[in-house]
Amino acid sequence: MDPALNVLGGRLETCSTAPLTGFFRDGCCNTGPEDQGRHTVCVIVTAEFLALSKYLGNDLSTARPEFRFAGLKPGDRWCLCAARFLQAAQEFAAPEVVLEATHARTLEIVPLELLHAHAAGQHKD
Repeated sequence: MDPALNVLGGRLETCSTAPLTGFFRDGCCNTGPEDQGRHTVCVIVTAEFLALSKYLGNDLSTARPEFRFAGLKPGDRWCLCAARFLQAAQEFAAPEVVLEATHARTLEIVPLELLHAHAAGQHKD
Protein backbone atom coordinates (compact mmCIF):
# COMPACT_ATOMS: atom_id res chain seq x y z
CA MET A 1 0.00 0.00 0.00
CA ASP A 2 1.24 3.47 -0.87
CA PRO A 3 1.80 5.96 1.95
CA ALA A 4 -1.10 8.35 2.54
CA LEU A 5 -0.69 11.86 1.16
CA ASN A 6 -1.65 15.17 2.70
CA VAL A 7 -3.43 18.05 0.96
CA LEU A 8 -0.05 19.58 0.05
CA GLY A 9 1.03 16.42 -1.80
CA GLY A 10 3.51 15.25 0.85
CA ARG A 11 3.47 12.32 3.25
CA LEU A 12 0.57 12.46 5.72
CA GLU A 13 1.92 13.49 9.11
CA THR A 14 0.58 12.44 12.51
CA CYS A 15 -2.26 14.60 13.79
CA SER A 16 -2.31 13.55 17.47
CA THR A 17 -1.51 10.65 19.74
CA ALA A 18 -2.63 12.48 22.91
CA PRO A 19 -5.55 12.49 22.55
CA LEU A 20 -5.38 9.55 20.19
CA THR A 21 -7.28 10.49 17.06
CA GLY A 22 -8.19 9.25 13.62
CA PHE A 23 -10.93 6.96 12.38
CA PHE A 24 -8.53 4.04 12.84
CA ARG A 25 -7.19 5.48 16.14
CA ASP A 26 -3.68 5.48 14.70
CA GLY A 27 -2.97 9.17 15.36
CA CYS A 28 -3.36 10.04 11.67
CA CYS A 29 -6.30 11.29 9.62
CA ASN A 30 -6.24 8.18 7.44
CA THR A 31 -9.41 7.09 5.70
CA GLY A 32 -10.84 4.12 3.89
CA PRO A 33 -14.14 2.73 2.62
CA GLU A 34 -15.38 2.05 6.15
CA ASP A 35 -14.86 5.69 7.16
CA GLN A 36 -18.25 7.01 6.06
CA GLY A 37 -17.67 10.35 7.83
CA ARG A 38 -14.32 10.98 6.13
CA HIS A 39 -12.40 11.91 9.32
CA THR A 40 -9.60 13.50 7.32
CA VAL A 41 -9.11 17.11 8.50
CA CYS A 42 -6.53 17.59 11.25
CA VAL A 43 -7.71 20.55 13.30
CA ILE A 44 -6.71 22.36 16.45
CA VAL A 45 -10.00 22.59 18.30
CA THR A 46 -11.26 25.83 19.81
CA ALA A 47 -13.90 26.54 22.44
CA GLU A 48 -16.04 28.13 19.72
CA PHE A 49 -15.85 25.03 17.53
CA LEU A 50 -16.55 22.68 20.46
CA ALA A 51 -19.65 24.73 21.31
CA LEU A 52 -20.87 24.58 17.70
CA SER A 53 -20.25 20.85 17.49
CA LYS A 54 -22.19 20.27 20.71
CA TYR A 55 -25.04 22.46 19.43
CA LEU A 56 -25.11 20.39 16.23
CA GLY A 57 -25.41 17.17 18.24
CA ASN A 58 -21.81 15.93 18.42
CA ASP A 59 -20.51 16.70 21.91
CA LEU A 60 -16.75 16.33 21.63
CA SER A 61 -15.94 17.99 24.95
CA THR A 62 -17.66 15.52 27.29
CA ALA A 63 -15.67 12.47 28.39
CA ARG A 64 -17.02 9.10 27.23
CA PRO A 65 -15.03 6.53 29.24
CA GLU A 66 -16.88 3.63 27.61
CA PHE A 67 -15.15 4.64 24.36
CA ARG A 68 -11.85 5.52 26.09
CA PHE A 69 -12.50 9.15 25.14
CA ALA A 70 -11.50 11.82 27.66
CA GLY A 71 -13.22 14.67 25.83
CA LEU A 72 -11.51 17.41 23.87
CA LYS A 73 -10.39 20.80 25.13
CA PRO A 74 -9.24 23.87 23.22
CA GLY A 75 -5.79 23.32 21.76
CA ASP A 76 -6.22 19.58 21.21
CA ARG A 77 -5.62 18.24 17.72
CA TRP A 78 -8.36 16.05 16.26
CA CYS A 79 -9.24 14.36 12.96
CA LEU A 80 -12.48 16.04 12.04
CA CYS A 81 -15.03 14.97 9.42
CA ALA A 82 -14.50 16.96 6.23
CA ALA A 83 -18.19 17.85 5.94
CA ARG A 84 -18.27 19.07 9.57
CA PHE A 85 -15.24 21.27 8.90
CA LEU A 86 -17.00 22.73 5.85
CA GLN A 87 -20.13 23.34 7.94
CA ALA A 88 -18.09 25.01 10.70
CA ALA A 89 -16.43 27.27 8.12
CA GLN A 90 -19.86 28.28 6.80
CA GLU A 91 -20.86 29.10 10.40
CA PHE A 92 -17.65 31.14 10.92
CA ALA A 93 -16.48 28.72 13.63
CA ALA A 94 -13.90 26.65 11.76
CA PRO A 95 -10.87 25.63 13.81
CA GLU A 96 -7.33 25.95 12.48
CA VAL A 97 -6.15 23.21 10.13
CA VAL A 98 -2.81 21.39 10.20
CA LEU A 99 -2.32 21.00 6.44
CA GLU A 100 0.55 18.50 6.68
CA ALA A 101 -1.65 16.16 8.73
CA THR A 102 -4.84 16.61 6.66
CA HIS A 103 -5.49 13.73 4.26
CA ALA A 104 -5.64 14.50 0.52
CA ARG A 105 -9.10 12.88 0.27
CA THR A 106 -10.38 15.96 2.11
CA LEU A 107 -10.12 17.82 -1.19
CA GLU A 108 -13.09 15.84 -2.52
CA ILE A 109 -15.25 17.82 -0.06
CA VAL A 110 -13.32 20.93 1.03
CA PRO A 111 -11.54 23.25 -1.42
CA LEU A 112 -7.81 23.69 -0.84
CA GLU A 113 -8.27 27.47 -0.74
CA LEU A 114 -10.60 27.13 2.26
CA LEU A 115 -8.12 24.88 4.05
CA HIS A 116 -5.33 27.40 3.38
CA ALA A 117 -7.54 30.20 4.74
CA HIS A 118 -7.78 28.29 8.05
CA ALA A 119 -4.23 26.94 8.12
CA ALA A 120 -2.58 26.86 11.54
CA GLY A 121 -0.22 29.76 12.06
CA GLN A 122 -1.91 32.03 9.52
CA HIS A 123 -2.56 35.61 10.61
CA LYS A 124 -6.25 36.45 10.83
CA ASP A 125 -6.12 40.15 9.84
